[in-house]
Parts: sequence; C-alpha cells; structure tokens
Amino acid sequence: MPKFVVEADGGSRGNPGPAGYGAVVIDAVTGETLAEAAEYIGVATNNVAEYKGLIAGLKAARTLDPAADVHVRMDSKLVVEQMSGRWKIKHPDMKPLAAEAARILPAGQVRYEWIPREKNKHADRLANEAMDAGKKGKQWEPSRSTAELGARARSAAAPAPQGPPGDAAAGAAKARAALAAASPAVPEQAAPTVGWGSADLGTPATFVLLRHGETVLTPEKRFSGSGGSDPALSAVGRRQAAAVATALAARGTIEAVVSSPLLRCRETAEAVATRLGLEVSVEDGLRETDFGAWEGMTFAEVRERYADDLSAWLASPDVAPTGGGESFASVTTRVAATRTTLLARHPGRTVLVVTHVTPVKTLVRLALGAPPESLFRMELSAASLSAVAYYADGNASLRLLNDTSHLR
Repeated sequence: MPKFVVEADGGSRGNPGPAGYGAVVIDAVTGETLAEAAEYIGVATNNVAEYKGLIAGLKAARTLDPAADVHVRMDSKLVVEQMSGRWKIKHPDMKPLAAEAARILPAGQVRYEWIPREKNKHADRLANEAMDAGKKGKQWEPSRSTAELGARARSAAAPAPQGPPGDAAAGAAKARAALAAASPAVPEQAAPTVGWGSADLGTPATFVLLRHGETVLTPEKRFSGSGGSDPALSAVGRRQAAAVATALAARGTIEAVVSSPLLRCRETAEAVATRLGLEVSVEDGLRETDFGAWEGMTFAEVRERYADDLSAWLASPDVAPTGGGESFASVTTRVAATRTTLLARHPGRTVLVVTHVTPVKTLVRLALGAPPESLFRMELSAASLSAVAYYADGNASLRLLNDTSHLR
C-alpha cells in the first residue's frame, strides 16, 4: 500500500481577512513531491483556511491513490486535535469543514500529527503564494510556484514570546511560548501603497491609547474582563491616573476623550478629562474581552480546572474561554468596528482612547497588519500610553508602544 505524507496550511491576513491555503502530497518513502495545491479563498479566518488546506491535501492524495495510507502533518493544533477526535468542534464554521475532510478517505487510512511551524514551510509558502496572487486579483498558478525551493531554504522559527507583566493573563507566557508554533503561519505583509514621495494626505487622526490604571486584580495577574466584577481603581491606580493626566496636560495635544464603559477605564478617563477640561464619551466596543468562567482566576487556576479549554484557547483566536466568553476573533471584529466609528467622528484629531489590554493590543496589531499571535508578544503595563496614526489612504502608523515614563 502506498504511503503518502500530506502537509497543509492556511492563513488569513487580518483574521478574518484575505485568506488562502496550501497543501502538498509527498511520497513517504522517497520524499518526492507528488502534488501541490493552493488557492486564494477570499475573506476568511485562519482556521477556515487551514481546514480548506487539509481538504485539498486529502483530495490530492485520494486522486493519486484512494487506497494509500496517509499521514497528515499540520502546524494547526486546533485542526489536528479536532480531526483526531480529542477536541470537540464547537465553532459552526468548522463543523462542516471537518465533516467534509473526514469523508474524503476512510478514517483507518488517515492519521494526524502536529508539527512545529518551521517544519511546515512548503505548505506555508504555498498558502502565502495563494494570498499574494489573490491580492493581484488572480489565482495561484503551479508554474509560478517556488514553494518547494523556498521551503528548503527557509529556517528559524519566531522567538518565544515573553509574558507581559501588565497582561491579566501574564502567567501564560511559558505555555504560550510552547504553543506558539500551533498558531497559523505569519503571512507576508503587503507593502504600504503610499511611499515617502507621495502627495500630502493631510493631518492623520491619532489615537493615544491609554490602558487603565491598576485595580486590586492587576498585580495578582488575574483574568479581569468585561464579564467579571468590574473593579474600581486601587489607590495605586488612582495615582497612576493622576500621573498620566499631568503628563498629557503638559503635552496639550488631546482634543477628545473616549472610554470603555468599565469602571476602571471611566475613572482613569475622568481623571485625565477633568485635568484637560474635556468630556468623556463612552464606547461599548472598547470593553475588555469577556473571559467567561475564568474571570477573577489566575492562569494557574484556569489550567488546573479547565486544562483542555485553555489549551484550545491558546492555540486559536477563534476559541472562546469556558462558559460563554469571547474569542479574540470576536473582540477583533468589534474593536475594528469601533475604530472605524471613531475615525469617522474625529477626522484629523488627536483622541485619547482609554481601554484595556486586549483592545489596545488589537488596535496595534491591526495597524501593523500582524497575525493574531502577536497579541502574546507585546508588553502592556497599567496606565501605559501607546499611539497609532491613521491616514486618509487607509494606512496606519504605530508611533508609540507601552510608554510608562510618566509613572517614574
């Protein structure tokens, strides 16, 4: 019986965003590439693209020999664990894709293995070639592919993330580092359409992003989202809010103040707005992630009680915390919508946006066009300042990240 290795991958530049997949079938004995497949699939999430890549790889293997023994290797822990039957498939977009993949070949002929991203370079390159083609309004062409050569040449996985001390889930840093390779491959980012010599685009709208001051939960590094107790600022947090108010008053650039509806942000925003003589506008879309049943717990406590759910959450932005919390993908959707609303309301102005760890990191990630796993690779301290400028052509520029100089 022939033995094939199927390596598959998918990616999305935005999650959801322009997406594509890649798959390769390899002779398990000789290592020869027998078939390649790639396709631009329009706007989709990373996980949808990964499943599409799996389906394409299995179909290609079936075409070569429907009786072959197939060893699937992917760097998506979510897909591997779900197709192996160890994790439940909860997301409605994933269920029909998993069912389709399961029907292609008899279950006894297929086995699944998770591999680190650096060992899945061929399929990763194919997926990126498909996304690059889609950006040009075309589909991937086998004759133009350099994926096989590129896969052999590429090396060096991204460095493990360091847990930010200001992150409510900072205790997860080591686990995230171990699981980082399970996240979708980092897509190649398109170059900005505007160069140094371009016409003046006018004054950009600038969001000065202020993470709220400390609460009693902050130094204990407990999950503190929008589904918990809504704590007020601690004494330390109030001093931090006063310090940032003094610093921003000295700069004299803030023209409007908007805040998350949660108490810790409103108190921080009021401290600054009072000093600046401005009113605070509350935006519900700026609230923190709802961490469901994990609210108020430390990372260690969550790992002890909900180990499987935590592993799934760390592996995919589409997975929500236990008990009806929000996935990072859902948070990204509402934060992006709020960004659009605020930009339309404040063109060319400098706006203080008082919010939480996840919304700040999400705005920074979207400005950079970075993948979801970049959320775990930013440090964001309490009462820190970051800044993003938004231009008329749709481009954005990160100007500041995690500035705490005003607290020293």
